Amino acid sequence: MIRVNNITKSFGNKENKTEVLKGISLTVADEDFVVILGASGSGKSTLLNVMSGLEKPDTGEVLYDDRDITKLSDVGLTEFRKETVGFIFQQYYLLPHLNVEKNVKLGAELIGSRDYKKMLDAVGLGEKLHKYPHELSGGEQQRVSVARALAKKPKVLFLDEPTGALDEATGRMVLDYISSLQKEYHFTIVCVTHNLNIAEMAGTVIRMNSGKVIETYENKQRKTAYEIGW
Repeated sequence: MIRVNNITKSFGNKENKTEVLKGISLTVADEDFVVILGASGSGKSTLLNVMSGLEKPDTGEVLYDDRDITKLSDVGLTEFRKETVGFIFQQYYLLPHLNVEKNVKLGAELIGSRDYKKMLDAVGLGEKLHKYPHELSGGEQQRVSVARALAKKPKVLFLDEPTGALDEATGRMVLDYISSLQKEYHFTIVCVTHNLNIAEMAGTVIRMNSGKVIETYENKQRKTAYEIGW
């Protein structure tokens, strides 16, 4: 379980200080699929960065079970991210000089795993091991990033606008892969998006505005990636 208690975060100096997160508190249950909705500038990506240990808040706690990651050193945070979380962003961040297999192998090696090829098969890229990023479509590159993130077997997968650079058909495909893999590997998903339709796939939806949580609700009937609008 992840518990966020009264998180605040600002950027800038005293004269140009901007409050981005204003006392955020929320809970994420193990194996839930949580979607955080909000317009640009609502603070949702900053919240994701704080929850995942990419950034430290100004005040407040981020607890994974009973472990407060805001009190970890930079070295401790790096180790936490390596062992606990995976990331998928709008941009793929693949290493252009490495082929598909080696890009995904990097993720697996963080935890000493050797079964990364199974993850490539799971996202439908088992026959493209030796292709380089520039030889792949956008959807294929994003699927490589999914495989790389999951090859390290994270407990929590953080998604920041994962379909933002994809067309509808490819976006649905990527979301379907992620959803299917969650059912198989039982990780928790926290997804930041402005796409209201993706929220229909979630177990829990959190809506943000101006740095605050304004609504939290659960979906009684969750839709698949091929049932939602776009």
